[in-house]
Amino acid sequence: MTAALRPARVSPLAPVLDAVAAMTGRYAVHGLAEGLYVTDRAGWTPATEIVHGYAFDDLLATAERRWNASPHVAAALAWKCYSYWTALPALLGFATARRVPLLEPEKVLIQYADHQPFLRAGLTDPDLAVLPTDPLATLDLPGVRVVRDEAALLDALRTSLIEAHLAPVVERLHKRTHLGARTLWGSLASGIAHGVSRAADVVPGSTLGVANTLLDGLDLGDLVDLAPRGAGRLEVRRRTCCLAFTLPGARICSGCVITTP
Repeated sequence: MTAALRPARVSPLAPVLDAVAAMTGRYAVHGLAEGLYVTDRAGWTPATEIVHGYAFDDLLATAERRWNASPHVAAALAWKCYSYWTALPALLGFATARRVPLLEPEKVLIQYADHQPFLRAGLTDPDLAVLPTDPLATLDLPGVRVVRDEAALLDALRTSLIEAHLAPVVERLHKRTHLGARTLWGSLASGIAHGVSRAADVVPGSTLGVANTLLDGLDLGDLVDLAPRGAGRLEVRRRTCCLAFTLPGARICSGCVITTP
């Protein structure tokens, strides 16, 4: 007989919300909509308009004003924010419960402004990919896709987040600003590692192992070097630079490649 599930545990993104709660107070979470889901779309831009439409130019112009930076530096920093916050719910879902919201651009909404915080991401109603052992797999819920194993789960994550969503943005940024794809993907790789590290309190098992599984599964493993720290945190050393050091008065980011001998 299947044990009764508490309503809070049935909530599809409960593990992600728990991870965000665990991060709150120690790390910034201002880039995510409260509760993750957006119910009132006023003031939000569909991510489809950044990936394929009109909002791409506006996002880059807003970034130039936000950081008072040259176009290519502003674009690199805009991407660093965009890729981290839009990817984070899926990364936390995998890391904490192997429960992945599939974040195609039509399932994501964005707010951005020329002040801090520059960007916020929220979700509409994304499908979830889960393993056969997930409690959701037995509930016959709409939008829940049961995949055969962890490799298939990573495939679903890569297809929805990378191929359908982030890769087209990288291509547009490269064509517009001539930023190298390796530089841009390096920011996502760093964001993945930092996201897992910051959620260490609620990640079962080894955070280093989970981070490496995600990075290798998304073909980003050669862009950062990771080492364990205390309490499950990770030391993250980038192999590319986000260009933030070029801003007036800016300090070199922790783990930046240009600090490596």
